[in-house]
Amino acid sequence: MSRLKLQQICKYYDATTALASGDLLLESGEIHVLIGANGSGKSTLCKVVAGSVRPDGGLFELNGKPVTLFGPKAARDMGICLFYQELSLANSLSVAQNINLYHLPTHAGGLVDEAELARRAEHYIDKFRKVVGENFSADTPVTKLRPDQKQLVEIMKTLASEAEILIFDEPTSALDRSQVDCFFSILRELKEEGRSIIFISHRMDEIFDIADRITVIRDGTTVSSRPINETDQATIIRDMIGEQHETAAQISVSPHDQMANAEICLKAEALGGTQLRNVGFSLARGEILGLGGLHGQGQSTLLRTLFGAKRLTTGTLELNGRLVHPASPRAAIKLGFSYVSGDRVRDGVITGRSIMENVSPIHFLKDRKFLAFPSVLSRVIEPALASLNTKYTSLGASISSLSGGNQQKVVIARWLTNPPDILLLDDPTKGIDLSAKSELFALVRKLADEGMAIILYSSEDSELLAHSDRILVFNNGSVSRELVGEDKTRFNLYQAAYSGAK
Repeated sequence: MSRLKLQQICKYYDATTALASGDLLLESGEIHVLIGANGSGKSTLCKVVAGSVRPDGGLFELNGKPVTLFGPKAARDMGICLFYQELSLANSLSVAQNINLYHLPTHAGGLVDEAELARRAEHYIDKFRKVVGENFSADTPVTKLRPDQKQLVEIMKTLASEAEILIFDEPTSALDRSQVDCFFSILRELKEEGRSIIFISHRMDEIFDIADRITVIRDGTTVSSRPINETDQATIIRDMIGEQHETAAQISVSPHDQMANAEICLKAEALGGTQLRNVGFSLARGEILGLGGLHGQGQSTLLRTLFGAKRLTTGTLELNGRLVHPASPRAAIKLGFSYVSGDRVRDGVITGRSIMENVSPIHFLKDRKFLAFPSVLSRVIEPALASLNTKYTSLGASISSLSGGNQQKVVIARWLTNPPDILLLDDPTKGIDLSAKSELFALVRKLADEGMAIILYSSEDSELLAHSDRILVFNNGSVSRELVGEDKTRFNLYQAAYSGAK
Protein backbone atom coordinates (compact mmCIF):
# COMPACT_ATOMS: atom_id res chain seq x y z
CA MET A 1 0.00 0.00 0.00
CA SER A 2 1.36 3.41 -0.99
CA ARG A 3 1.81 6.04 1.68
CA LEU A 4 0.40 8.80 -0.55
CA LYS A 5 -1.70 8.61 -3.71
CA LEU A 6 -2.81 11.59 -5.79
CA GLN A 7 -4.90 11.02 -8.88
CA GLN A 8 -6.23 13.60 -11.36
CA ILE A 9 -5.76 16.48 -8.91
CA CYS A 10 -6.90 19.77 -10.45
CA LYS A 11 -6.75 23.39 -9.36
CA TYR A 12 -8.08 26.49 -11.12
CA TYR A 13 -7.62 30.21 -10.44
CA ASP A 14 -10.36 31.89 -12.46
CA ALA A 15 -9.36 31.27 -16.10
CA THR A 16 -5.91 29.98 -15.17
CA THR A 17 -5.34 26.24 -14.84
CA ALA A 18 -2.65 25.62 -12.24
CA LEU A 19 -3.23 21.85 -12.29
CA ALA A 20 -5.22 19.90 -14.88
CA SER A 21 -4.42 16.33 -13.87
CA GLY A 22 -1.74 15.85 -11.24
CA ASP A 23 -0.84 12.26 -10.36
CA LEU A 24 1.69 11.12 -7.76
CA LEU A 25 2.36 7.81 -6.03
CA LEU A 26 4.68 8.02 -3.01
CA GLU A 27 5.98 4.91 -1.23
CA SER A 28 7.39 4.50 2.28
CA GLY A 29 11.17 4.87 2.39
CA GLU A 30 11.28 6.63 -0.98
CA ILE A 31 12.85 9.85 -2.23
CA HIS A 32 10.58 10.91 -5.07
CA VAL A 33 11.74 13.78 -7.29
CA LEU A 34 9.13 16.02 -8.91
CA ILE A 35 10.32 18.05 -11.90
CA GLY A 36 8.79 20.34 -14.49
CA ALA A 37 9.18 23.72 -16.12
CA ASN A 38 8.32 26.87 -14.18
CA GLY A 39 4.55 27.18 -14.03
CA SER A 40 4.04 23.48 -14.83
CA GLY A 41 2.14 22.88 -11.58
CA LYS A 42 4.67 20.98 -9.46
CA SER A 43 4.71 23.52 -6.60
CA THR A 44 0.90 23.68 -6.67
CA LEU A 45 0.72 19.89 -6.40
CA CYS A 46 3.05 19.97 -3.40
CA LYS A 47 0.98 22.71 -1.76
CA VAL A 48 -2.10 20.52 -2.23
CA VAL A 49 -0.29 17.71 -0.39
CA ALA A 50 0.74 20.14 2.38
CA GLY A 51 -2.78 21.54 2.81
CA SER A 52 -1.93 25.13 1.84
CA VAL A 53 -3.89 24.82 -1.44
CA ARG A 54 -7.25 23.09 -1.61
CA PRO A 55 -7.82 21.16 -4.87
CA ASP A 56 -10.91 21.60 -7.03
CA GLY A 57 -11.09 17.89 -7.80
CA GLY A 58 -9.29 14.57 -7.84
CA LEU A 59 -8.44 11.75 -5.46
CA PHE A 60 -6.23 12.27 -2.38
CA GLU A 61 -5.39 9.17 -0.35
CA LEU A 62 -3.13 8.93 2.69
CA ASN A 63 -2.17 5.43 3.79
CA GLY A 64 -4.96 3.99 1.67
CA LYS A 65 -7.72 6.28 3.01
CA PRO A 66 -9.31 9.29 1.26
CA VAL A 67 -8.61 12.53 3.12
CA THR A 68 -9.45 16.23 2.88
CA LEU A 69 -6.97 18.66 4.38
CA PHE A 70 -8.17 21.95 5.84
CA GLY A 71 -4.92 23.89 6.06
CA PRO A 72 -1.20 23.29 6.70
CA LYS A 73 -1.72 22.56 10.41
CA ALA A 74 -4.15 19.76 9.55
CA ALA A 75 -1.54 18.36 7.16
CA ARG A 76 1.19 18.51 9.83
CA ASP A 77 -1.15 16.78 12.27
CA MET A 78 -1.38 13.97 9.69
CA GLY A 79 2.38 13.83 9.33
CA ILE A 80 3.02 16.05 6.27
CA CYS A 81 5.34 19.08 6.22
CA LEU A 82 6.49 21.32 3.33
CA PHE A 83 9.70 23.33 2.84
CA TYR A 84 8.56 26.35 0.85
CA GLN A 85 10.62 27.65 -2.10
CA GLU A 86 10.23 31.20 -0.80
CA LEU A 87 11.50 30.99 2.76
CA SER A 88 8.98 31.45 5.56
CA LEU A 89 11.31 32.34 8.42
CA ALA A 90 10.64 34.93 11.13
CA ASN A 91 13.66 37.22 10.68
CA SER A 92 13.27 38.90 14.08
CA LEU A 93 13.45 35.57 15.93
CA SER A 94 16.52 33.47 16.71
CA VAL A 95 17.67 30.36 14.88
CA ALA A 96 16.39 28.19 17.75
CA GLN A 97 12.97 29.85 17.77
CA ASN A 98 12.62 29.39 14.00
CA ILE A 99 13.64 25.73 14.11
CA ASN A 100 10.93 25.10 16.74
CA LEU A 101 8.32 27.31 15.09
CA TYR A 102 5.98 24.42 14.26
CA HIS A 103 6.15 22.95 17.78
CA LEU A 104 7.19 25.45 20.44
CA PRO A 105 7.87 23.53 23.70
CA THR A 106 5.97 25.02 26.63
CA HIS A 107 5.67 24.62 30.40
CA ALA A 108 2.40 23.69 32.06
CA GLY A 109 1.58 27.37 32.42
CA GLY A 110 1.89 27.98 28.69
CA LEU A 111 5.25 29.78 28.75
CA VAL A 112 7.97 28.69 26.33
CA ASP A 113 10.34 26.09 27.78
CA GLU A 114 13.62 27.79 26.82
CA ALA A 115 15.81 24.86 27.88
CA GLU A 116 13.86 22.36 25.78
CA LEU A 117 13.72 24.83 22.88
CA ALA A 118 17.52 25.14 22.94
CA ARG A 119 17.99 21.36 23.25
CA ARG A 120 15.79 20.64 20.23
CA ALA A 121 17.48 23.34 18.17
CA GLU A 122 20.98 22.03 18.95
CA HIS A 123 19.89 18.54 17.88
CA TYR A 124 19.18 19.77 14.34
CA ILE A 125 22.04 22.28 14.21
CA ASP A 126 24.43 19.42 15.05
CA LYS A 127 23.38 17.62 11.88
CA PHE A 128 24.74 20.55 9.82
CA ARG A 129 27.47 21.70 12.22
CA LYS A 130 30.34 21.21 9.76
CA VAL A 131 28.73 23.23 6.95
CA VAL A 132 26.75 26.09 8.59
CA GLY A 133 29.73 28.45 8.51
CA GLU A 134 30.76 31.24 10.84
CA ASN A 135 28.53 33.37 13.08
CA PHE A 136 25.86 30.69 13.25
CA SER A 137 24.42 29.58 16.58
CA ALA A 138 21.07 28.80 18.18
CA ASP A 139 20.90 32.35 19.57
CA THR A 140 21.74 34.15 16.30
CA PRO A 141 18.89 36.31 14.94
CA VAL A 142 17.90 34.99 11.52
CA THR A 143 18.13 38.49 10.02
CA LYS A 144 21.93 38.38 10.50
CA LEU A 145 22.41 35.16 8.53
CA ARG A 146 23.65 34.72 4.95
CA PRO A 147 21.13 33.39 2.37
CA ASP A 148 22.62 29.87 2.51
CA GLN A 149 22.42 29.85 6.31
CA LYS A 150 18.78 30.98 6.20
CA GLN A 151 18.04 28.14 3.81
CA LEU A 152 19.64 25.68 6.22
CA VAL A 153 17.46 27.02 9.07
CA GLU A 154 14.36 26.48 6.90
CA ILE A 155 15.51 22.91 6.25
CA MET A 156 16.10 22.35 9.98
CA LYS A 157 12.63 23.74 10.75
CA THR A 158 11.09 21.28 8.28
CA LEU A 159 13.06 18.36 9.69
CA ALA A 160 12.05 19.37 13.23
CA SER A 161 8.41 18.74 12.33
CA GLU A 162 9.31 15.01 12.47
CA ALA A 163 6.73 14.46 9.73
CA GLU A 164 6.49 11.08 8.00
CA ILE A 165 6.10 12.83 4.62
CA LEU A 166 8.56 15.66 3.99
CA ILE A 167 8.26 17.90 0.91
CA PHE A 168 11.24 20.01 -0.19
CA ASP A 169 10.54 22.61 -2.88
CA GLU A 170 13.99 23.56 -4.26
CA PRO A 171 15.76 23.39 -0.89
CA THR A 172 19.30 23.51 -2.30
CA SER A 173 19.06 26.65 -4.47
CA ALA A 174 21.26 28.73 -2.11
CA LEU A 175 23.52 25.94 -0.85
CA ASP A 176 27.06 25.04 -1.85
CA ARG A 177 28.20 21.52 -2.68
CA SER A 178 29.34 20.60 0.83
CA GLN A 179 26.03 21.78 2.29
CA VAL A 180 24.10 19.80 -0.31
CA ASP A 181 26.15 16.66 0.41
CA CYS A 182 25.43 17.00 4.14
CA PHE A 183 21.72 17.51 3.50
CA PHE A 184 21.55 14.51 1.16
CA SER A 185 23.21 12.30 3.79
CA ILE A 186 20.43 13.29 6.21
CA LEU A 187 17.76 12.54 3.60
CA ARG A 188 19.23 9.08 3.02
CA GLU A 189 19.11 8.41 6.77
CA LEU A 190 15.45 9.45 6.87
CA LYS A 191 14.76 7.19 3.91
CA GLU A 192 16.30 4.25 5.79
CA GLU A 193 13.98 5.03 8.69
CA GLY A 194 11.01 4.61 6.32
CA ARG A 195 10.18 8.29 5.89
CA SER A 196 8.86 9.45 2.51
CA ILE A 197 10.31 12.49 0.75
CA ILE A 198 9.09 14.56 -2.19
CA PHE A 199 11.94 16.61 -3.64
CA ILE A 200 11.75 19.38 -6.27
CA SER A 201 14.97 20.41 -8.01
CA HIS A 202 16.12 21.81 -11.37
CA ARG A 203 19.63 20.47 -10.88
CA MET A 204 20.07 17.31 -12.91
CA ASP A 205 23.15 16.14 -10.98
CA GLU A 206 21.20 16.36 -7.73
CA ILE A 207 18.28 14.46 -9.20
CA PHE A 208 20.39 11.49 -10.26
CA ASP A 209 22.28 11.62 -6.97
CA ILE A 210 19.30 11.46 -4.61
CA ALA A 211 16.18 10.17 -6.40
CA ASP A 212 14.59 6.72 -6.31
CA ARG A 213 11.82 7.77 -8.70
CA ILE A 214 11.17 10.83 -10.84
CA THR A 215 7.81 12.23 -11.90
CA VAL A 216 7.54 14.88 -14.62
CA ILE A 217 4.74 17.46 -14.78
CA ARG A 218 4.09 19.50 -17.93
CA ASP A 219 1.39 22.15 -18.36
CA GLY A 220 -0.42 21.04 -15.21
CA THR A 221 -0.47 17.35 -16.11
CA THR A 222 1.67 14.44 -14.94
CA VAL A 223 3.25 13.06 -18.11
CA SER A 224 5.64 10.40 -16.79
CA SER A 225 6.83 8.60 -13.66
CA ARG A 226 9.81 6.23 -13.72
CA PRO A 227 12.44 4.71 -11.42
CA ILE A 228 15.55 6.86 -11.71
CA ASN A 229 17.63 3.92 -12.97
CA GLU A 230 15.27 3.51 -15.93
CA THR A 231 15.62 7.01 -17.37
CA ASP A 232 18.24 9.54 -18.47
CA GLN A 233 18.63 13.31 -18.80
CA ALA A 234 17.55 13.50 -22.44
CA THR A 235 14.34 11.58 -21.69
CA ILE A 236 13.52 13.79 -18.72
CA ILE A 237 14.02 16.97 -20.75
CA ARG A 238 11.84 15.64 -23.60
CA ASP A 239 9.12 14.84 -21.06
CA MET A 240 9.42 18.31 -19.51
CA ILE A 241 9.17 20.38 -22.66
CA GLY A 242 7.35 18.02 -25.01
CA GLU A 243 9.95 18.34 -27.75
CA GLN A 244 13.71 18.15 -28.21
CA HIS A 245 15.40 21.41 -27.14
CA GLU A 246 19.05 22.28 -27.07
CA THR A 247 20.41 21.53 -23.60
CA ALA A 248 22.98 23.63 -21.80
CA ALA A 249 25.77 21.13 -22.47
CA GLN A 250 25.12 21.31 -26.23
CA ILE A 251 25.59 25.07 -26.54
CA SER A 252 28.96 25.71 -28.10
CA VAL A 253 31.52 27.88 -26.36
CA SER A 254 34.00 30.04 -28.25
CA PRO A 255 37.53 28.64 -27.84
CA HIS A 256 39.54 30.71 -25.41
CA ASP A 257 42.38 31.24 -27.87
CA GLN A 258 40.04 33.53 -29.80
CA MET A 259 40.10 35.80 -26.72
CA ALA A 260 43.90 36.07 -26.69
CA ASN A 261 44.00 39.15 -28.93
CA ALA A 262 40.65 40.61 -27.86
CA GLU A 263 40.46 44.13 -26.48
CA ILE A 264 40.60 44.31 -22.67
CA CYS A 265 37.73 46.43 -21.38
CA LEU A 266 38.02 45.85 -17.62
CA LYS A 267 41.09 45.34 -15.48
CA ALA A 268 41.03 44.80 -11.71
CA GLU A 269 44.08 44.82 -9.44
CA ALA A 270 44.30 43.87 -5.73
CA LEU A 271 40.60 44.43 -5.01
CA GLY A 272 39.73 44.19 -1.33
CA GLY A 273 36.64 44.67 0.82
CA THR A 274 34.09 42.62 2.69
CA GLN A 275 34.71 38.98 1.62
CA LEU A 276 37.29 40.04 -0.99
CA ARG A 277 41.07 39.64 -0.66
CA ASN A 278 43.56 40.77 -3.30
CA VAL A 279 41.37 39.92 -6.30
CA GLY A 280 42.83 40.65 -9.72
CA PHE A 281 41.65 39.80 -13.24
CA SER A 282 41.12 41.15 -16.74
CA LEU A 283 38.01 40.91 -18.91
CA ALA A 284 37.98 41.12 -22.71
CA ARG A 285 35.17 42.23 -24.98
CA GLY A 286 33.20 39.24 -26.20
CA GLU A 287 34.38 37.08 -23.29
CA ILE A 288 32.36 35.14 -20.73
CA LEU A 289 34.43 35.01 -17.56
CA GLY A 290 33.16 32.43 -15.07
CA LEU A 291 33.43 32.66 -11.28
CA GLY A 292 33.59 29.24 -9.59
CA GLY A 293 34.14 27.77 -6.13
CA LEU A 294 32.03 26.96 -3.10
CA HIS A 295 29.07 29.19 -2.33
CA GLY A 296 29.85 32.33 -0.36
CA GLN A 297 33.57 32.52 -1.19
CA GLY A 298 33.33 36.05 -2.62
CA GLN A 299 31.90 35.53 -6.11
CA SER A 300 28.62 37.39 -5.52
CA THR A 301 30.44 40.00 -3.46
CA LEU A 302 32.75 40.76 -6.38
CA LEU A 303 29.80 41.22 -8.74
CA ARG A 304 27.94 43.46 -6.30
CA THR A 305 31.13 45.46 -5.70
CA LEU A 306 31.61 46.03 -9.43
CA PHE A 307 27.99 47.18 -9.55
CA GLY A 308 28.52 49.66 -6.72
CA ALA A 309 26.28 47.86 -4.24
CA LYS A 310 29.24 46.85 -2.04
CA ARG A 311 32.08 49.08 -0.87
CA LEU A 312 35.54 48.64 -2.39
CA THR A 313 38.21 49.37 0.24
CA THR A 314 41.44 48.63 -1.65
CA GLY A 315 42.62 48.09 -5.21
CA THR A 316 41.93 49.68 -8.57
CA LEU A 317 39.45 49.24 -11.42
CA GLU A 318 40.33 50.27 -14.94
CA LEU A 319 37.48 50.51 -17.44
CA ASN A 320 38.47 51.06 -21.09
CA GLY A 321 41.83 52.41 -19.93
CA ARG A 322 40.35 54.83 -17.38
CA LEU A 323 40.38 54.45 -13.59
CA VAL A 324 36.85 54.22 -12.19
CA HIS A 325 35.27 53.76 -8.79
CA PRO A 326 31.56 52.84 -9.00
CA ALA A 327 30.31 54.19 -5.68
CA SER A 328 26.66 53.30 -6.29
CA PRO A 329 24.54 51.20 -8.67
CA ARG A 330 23.42 54.38 -10.45
CA ALA A 331 27.05 55.34 -11.04
CA ALA A 332 27.87 51.81 -12.22
CA ILE A 333 24.97 51.81 -14.69
CA LYS A 334 26.17 55.11 -16.18
CA LEU A 335 29.64 53.58 -16.58
CA GLY A 336 28.14 50.70 -18.58
CA PHE A 337 27.72 47.96 -15.94
CA SER A 338 24.55 45.89 -15.50
CA TYR A 339 23.65 43.34 -12.82
CA VAL A 340 21.24 40.37 -12.77
CA SER A 341 20.73 38.54 -9.48
CA GLY A 342 19.41 35.03 -9.01
CA ASP A 343 17.48 36.37 -6.01
CA ARG A 344 14.75 37.95 -8.09
CA VAL A 345 12.57 38.69 -5.04
CA ARG A 346 15.26 40.71 -3.25
CA ASP A 347 17.19 42.24 -6.14
CA GLY A 348 15.07 41.84 -9.24
CA VAL A 349 11.33 42.31 -9.60
CA ILE A 350 9.43 45.40 -8.53
CA THR A 351 6.57 43.68 -6.74
CA GLY A 352 3.04 44.92 -7.26
CA ARG A 353 3.92 46.64 -10.54
CA SER A 354 3.28 45.78 -14.17
CA ILE A 355 5.61 43.98 -16.56
CA MET A 356 6.12 47.24 -18.47
CA GLU A 357 7.14 49.06 -15.29
CA ASN A 358 9.56 46.24 -14.44
CA VAL A 359 11.30 46.31 -17.82
CA SER A 360 11.54 50.07 -18.40
CA PRO A 361 13.56 51.66 -15.50
CA ILE A 362 17.00 51.32 -17.12
CA HIS A 363 15.66 52.71 -20.42
CA PHE A 364 14.34 55.76 -18.57
CA LEU A 365 17.60 56.21 -16.65
CA LYS A 366 19.92 55.90 -19.64
CA ASP A 367 17.80 57.99 -21.99
CA ARG A 368 17.00 60.51 -19.24
CA LYS A 369 13.30 60.17 -19.90
CA PHE A 370 10.61 61.39 -17.53
CA LEU A 371 7.54 60.54 -19.60
CA ALA A 372 6.78 58.11 -22.41
CA PHE A 373 3.69 56.95 -24.25
CA PRO A 374 2.95 53.27 -23.54
CA SER A 375 2.69 52.56 -27.28
CA VAL A 376 6.17 54.01 -27.85
CA LEU A 377 7.63 52.28 -24.81
CA SER A 378 6.19 48.91 -25.84
CA ARG A 379 8.19 49.05 -29.10
CA VAL A 380 11.37 49.24 -27.00
CA ILE A 381 10.34 46.61 -24.48
CA GLU A 382 8.75 43.89 -26.60
CA PRO A 383 11.90 42.93 -28.61
CA ALA A 384 13.85 42.45 -25.38
CA LEU A 385 11.15 40.19 -23.94
CA ALA A 386 10.81 38.31 -27.23
CA SER A 387 14.57 37.58 -27.36
CA LEU A 388 14.14 35.60 -24.13
CA ASN A 389 10.91 33.89 -25.24
CA THR A 390 9.10 35.43 -22.27
CA LYS A 391 5.54 34.21 -21.76
CA TYR A 392 3.08 36.91 -20.64
CA THR A 393 -0.46 38.01 -21.44
CA SER A 394 0.16 41.76 -21.75
CA LEU A 395 2.69 44.40 -20.73
CA GLY A 396 0.11 45.77 -18.32
CA ALA A 397 -0.19 42.48 -16.43
CA SER A 398 1.27 42.32 -12.93
CA ILE A 399 4.77 40.84 -12.58
CA SER A 400 3.31 38.51 -9.93
CA SER A 401 1.15 36.85 -12.60
CA LEU A 402 4.26 35.26 -14.12
CA SER A 403 6.09 32.10 -13.12
CA GLY A 404 9.46 32.47 -11.42
CA GLY A 405 11.35 31.73 -14.63
CA ASN A 406 9.43 34.33 -16.62
CA GLN A 407 9.90 36.89 -13.85
CA GLN A 408 13.65 36.35 -14.17
CA LYS A 409 13.41 36.85 -17.94
CA VAL A 410 11.69 40.20 -17.33
CA VAL A 411 14.56 41.24 -15.05
CA ILE A 412 17.11 40.32 -17.74
CA ALA A 413 15.08 42.07 -20.45
CA ARG A 414 15.32 45.26 -18.36
CA TRP A 415 18.99 45.50 -19.33
CA LEU A 416 18.55 44.57 -22.98
CA THR A 417 16.44 47.63 -23.81
CA ASN A 418 19.69 49.67 -23.70
CA PRO A 419 22.46 47.05 -23.86
CA PRO A 420 25.34 47.56 -21.40
CA ASP A 421 29.06 47.13 -22.03
CA ILE A 422 29.52 44.69 -19.14
CA LEU A 423 26.89 42.22 -17.95
CA LEU A 424 27.26 40.85 -14.40
CA LEU A 425 25.31 37.61 -13.90
CA ASP A 426 24.98 36.55 -10.25
CA ASP A 427 23.66 32.96 -10.35
CA PRO A 428 20.97 34.07 -12.85
CA THR A 429 19.40 30.64 -13.43
CA LYS A 430 18.65 29.85 -9.78
CA GLY A 431 15.16 28.42 -9.59
CA ILE A 432 14.36 28.47 -13.32
CA ASP A 433 13.68 25.43 -15.47
CA LEU A 434 15.99 23.69 -17.93
CA SER A 435 14.34 25.07 -21.05
CA ALA A 436 14.60 28.64 -19.74
CA LYS A 437 18.25 28.04 -18.85
CA SER A 438 19.01 26.93 -22.41
CA GLU A 439 17.33 30.02 -23.82
CA LEU A 440 19.19 32.28 -21.39
CA PHE A 441 22.63 30.85 -22.15
CA ALA A 442 22.00 30.91 -25.89
CA LEU A 443 21.26 34.62 -25.53
CA VAL A 444 24.31 35.18 -23.30
CA ARG A 445 26.58 33.61 -25.92
CA LYS A 446 24.94 35.72 -28.64
CA LEU A 447 25.55 38.90 -26.62
CA ALA A 448 29.20 37.89 -26.12
CA ASP A 449 29.60 37.19 -29.84
CA GLU A 450 28.31 40.71 -30.48
CA GLY A 451 31.05 42.13 -28.24
CA MET A 452 29.49 42.37 -24.79
CA ALA A 453 31.79 41.45 -21.88
CA ILE A 454 30.16 39.11 -19.37
CA ILE A 455 31.06 37.87 -15.89
CA LEU A 456 29.07 34.81 -14.81
CA TYR A 457 28.78 33.30 -11.36
CA SER A 458 26.78 30.08 -11.15
CA SER A 459 26.26 27.70 -8.25
CA GLU A 460 26.01 24.90 -10.85
CA ASP A 461 29.44 23.69 -11.95
CA SER A 462 28.06 22.29 -15.20
CA GLU A 463 26.88 25.78 -16.25
CA LEU A 464 30.30 27.31 -15.64
CA LEU A 465 32.12 24.53 -17.49
CA ALA A 466 29.73 24.65 -20.46
CA HIS A 467 29.46 28.40 -20.92
CA SER A 468 32.60 30.14 -19.61
CA ASP A 469 35.66 30.92 -21.72
CA ARG A 470 37.73 31.07 -18.53
CA ILE A 471 36.92 30.27 -14.89
CA LEU A 472 38.34 32.04 -11.84
CA VAL A 473 37.93 29.71 -8.86
CA PHE A 474 37.28 31.59 -5.62
CA ASN A 475 38.47 30.37 -2.25
CA ASN A 476 38.00 32.37 0.95
CA GLY A 477 37.56 35.67 -0.89
CA SER A 478 40.45 35.37 -3.32
CA VAL A 479 41.16 33.70 -6.66
CA SER A 480 42.84 30.34 -6.01
CA ARG A 481 43.17 29.22 -9.61
CA GLU A 482 42.36 30.20 -13.19
CA LEU A 483 41.04 27.41 -15.44
CA VAL A 484 41.56 27.78 -19.19
CA GLY A 485 41.29 25.38 -22.13
CA GLU A 486 42.01 21.75 -21.23
CA ASP A 487 42.41 22.67 -17.54
CA LYS A 488 38.74 23.61 -17.45
CA THR A 489 37.54 20.30 -15.97
CA ARG A 490 35.24 19.36 -13.11
CA PHE A 491 38.13 17.70 -11.29
CA ASN A 492 40.28 20.86 -11.38
CA LEU A 493 37.31 23.02 -10.44
CA TYR A 494 36.52 20.87 -7.39
CA GLN A 495 40.18 20.58 -6.41
CA ALA A 496 40.67 24.36 -6.49
CA ALA A 497 37.39 24.99 -4.67
CA TYR A 498 37.80 22.49 -1.83
CA SER A 499 41.56 22.60 -1.17
CA GLY A 500 42.00 24.74 1.91
CA ALA A 501 38.51 26.26 1.65
CA LYS A 502 37.29 27.91 4.82
